[in-house]
Amino acid sequence: MSMAGNLRRVRDLRGVGGLRKVARLTRGRTRTVDLSHHARSPLGSTVVNCVTYHGGVRQPGGHGLVDAVERVRAAGEGFVWLGLHEPSQEEFKDVAELFGLHPLAVEDAVDAHQRPKVEQYGDFLFAVFKTVCYVEHAELTATSEVVDSGEIMVFVGPDFVITVRHGRHGSLGPVREGLEADPEQLAKGPAAVLHAIADHVVDEYVAVTDAVQDDIDQVETDVFAEDGARTDPGRIYQLKRELLELKRAVLPLARPLEVLATERIRLIAPDIRAYFRDVGDHLARAVEQAAAFDDLLNSILQAHLAQVTVKQNEDMRKITAYAAVIAVPTMVCGIYGMNFDHMPELHWRFGYGLVWVVIVTACLLLYRGFRRAGWL
Repeated sequence: MSMAGNLRRVRDLRGVGGLRKVARLTRGRTRTVDLSHHARSPLGSTVVNCVTYHGGVRQPGGHGLVDAVERVRAAGEGFVWLGLHEPSQEEFKDVAELFGLHPLAVEDAVDAHQRPKVEQYGDFLFAVFKTVCYVEHAELTATSEVVDSGEIMVFVGPDFVITVRHGRHGSLGPVREGLEADPEQLAKGPAAVLHAIADHVVDEYVAVTDAVQDDIDQVETDVFAEDGARTDPGRIYQLKRELLELKRAVLPLARPLEVLATERIRLIAPDIRAYFRDVGDHLARAVEQAAAFDDLLNSILQAHLAQVTVKQNEDMRKITAYAAVIAVPTMVCGIYGMNFDHMPELHWRFGYGLVWVVIVTACLLLYRGFRRAGWL
């Protein structure tokens, strides 16, 4: 029987004896591997880590996934935390069969591009979080990437946590280290891990909104500067596009957090629900900032367009004023260029000089008048 066939039988084996049968079936055909190391993982480089916890304390590695689950269920306490990064359908198949994961949840976890949500399938929870990170840039341009997004899918069962991460960022290493530094919190089980992940994701929301605030402040300063009309409006539109990606991650998470904080879910202990309420408060701040950014960028864009309109009006007034000044010599030269035989002062000795005096005087008077009116 193949390894996949053995794992398929685990789905219906809830007792320790059943897991031992699987271990005996696989013994001699597969060797024990350390899933915490990428190169030695039978699932390939998609495995980030696989760790067992008892009483909030990390246990030594070196066991296969089936052995790890067997030890946890034999002890009647603790859980296994398996971390994956962008697994394929084939790579995730054995894990799904081992833990009896619902096919719909598995499909969502592999395909990604899901909205933030929390769903319950039998005796396990499936949660989706959209992750965001701020993309550093020397100068904001009309093509600058400001916000990069990814996803984290979390399967939470009575004795396991499976995290599936998509994207170039959102590493859960700091979350794991923080939990391991707090054994009392980690001893509360898989629900504590789910809370820590949610808290980490929302903290990133707050950090990204603070960084985006700096970009918006810079654009606002440039728009209201002396030469603000020359500011590239593409920068404002680019911020609005990036803000849309941020809002797609932040806004839909409010409802899932409310479910985790208020509804009675067997896997979420009452004391853990209080922690989710705190995460919801932090999320509310990020939601308010994102909504305020949208209104602020609209105001900045309208102000910029108004400045451009004012600048165009000023340019038109200058053009009109200079055209009026130039019209005087054009008119005089046009009249005396008609070459009639009987024209006043045409053969007068001082006629040429007098015409120049009249032209220059009229032009100076017009120029002075336009300057006083603010047109020049």
